[in-house]
Parts: sequence; C-alpha cells; structure tokens
Amino acid sequence: MSLNEELGRRVQQLRKAKGFSQEELADRVGVSRQAVSKWESGQTAPDLERLLALGAQLDTTTDYLLTGQHPAAREQGPDASLFSVVGTGSTVAGLLAAAMLWYEKQTAIATAIGLLLMVMGCVIYAIGMTVGEPASRPRAKRRFWAVNLWLLPFIPLSMVYNILAGGFGTAPYPIPVYPLVGYVLFWVIYLGGCGTLEWRLLRGAKDKQK
Repeated sequence: MSLNEELGRRVQQLRKAKGFSQEELADRVGVSRQAVSKWESGQTAPDLERLLALGAQLDTTTDYLLTGQHPAAREQGPDASLFSVVGTGSTVAGLLAAAMLWYEKQTAIATAIGLLLMVMGCVIYAIGMTVGEPASRPRAKRRFWAVNLWLLPFIPLSMVYNILAGGFGTAPYPIPVYPLVGYVLFWVIYLGGCGTLEWRLLRGAKDKQK
C-alpha cells in the first residue's frame, strides 16, 4: 500500500468516526467533495495547508495522518452511548409507568410521572452528547433516536386524541371511543409519522457513510 493510500485510509477512518460525510469534510477544509474522495482513495494527497486543516477538523495531528503514529493521548470523555442507553431506559420506564399507574388509578398524576421520567431520559441523553467522547456521539445519537422517536410522541399524541375524542384527556394511551374512525386515524398518524422519521434517520446515516 502506497503512502497516499495509507494516508487516505486514515482520513476516511477518522472522518467516519466523526460522523462527517465527504461533502461535510470538504466544506470544513475548503475543498470539493471530489478532492476528499481522491485523498481517501489514494489518488492524490493534500498539500500542507489542507493537511493542517484536516488535522484540526478530525481532531488529530499531521504526524498521525502522515505516519500512522498515534497522537499523544488526549483527555477523553465518557462513552456517549452509555448516556444514550440510560436515557432510553428512562423513557421506556416512563411510558410503562404512566400506562400501568393510569390503568390502576386513572389520575393525571400517573401520566405526569411518566412524562417526568421521559423528560429525564432526554436530559440524560443531552448530557451525554455534551460531555461524551466526540467520536462516540454519532453512534449514540443514532441509537437513541432509533428507539425514542417512537416513544417520545406516544403520550402527547394519545392525550390529544383522547381530548378530541371526548374521552379521558389525561390517559397516556389512546382509549377507543365509538365510532372507531378517530382511533384508527390515531394509529395511522402515529405509525406512519414515526415510520417516516425512522426511514429518514436510517437514510441519513447511510448517506453520511458514503
């Protein structure tokens, strides 16, 4: 493997670890996407000015890009994925707690407790995205939203449906009310909307890996 190819491989690995697409990295260092593509394939090599810019944007040193010798250890934050998992656990617990408590008591407090746990889950996730190790953030973000874009809208949408249907407005899940047209429409909107967001999330992740 030539020196250009080795340099290109390291640029590609670091770019993907940062969650950048080729176009995003190109914008950050002031070149075209085609230039980044040629660097990564080993067809050409960046000049000194671009090499310095790459080091700054990819959080590494020019020595590592050129030689593969790892830079001096930097202060690392915790893995953001841990915050993502704990935050998701909190939102799941909130949804389950709201449903079970409301089924037993039929009070607004049950729904409030569930919403509070879900908000706490989002706060935990936000902390992880702030203090977590930068390279782990893109993966943590994808994992959190792959699940929570289904969980977080459920209670608010259910409450809106229940109010419009004339049922229990504080219930954390949709209560069937005859005629069932509104109930069916709720599930169409919920499943269709969340499914569309999930598809866009997955497509965006694939685009960033190109």
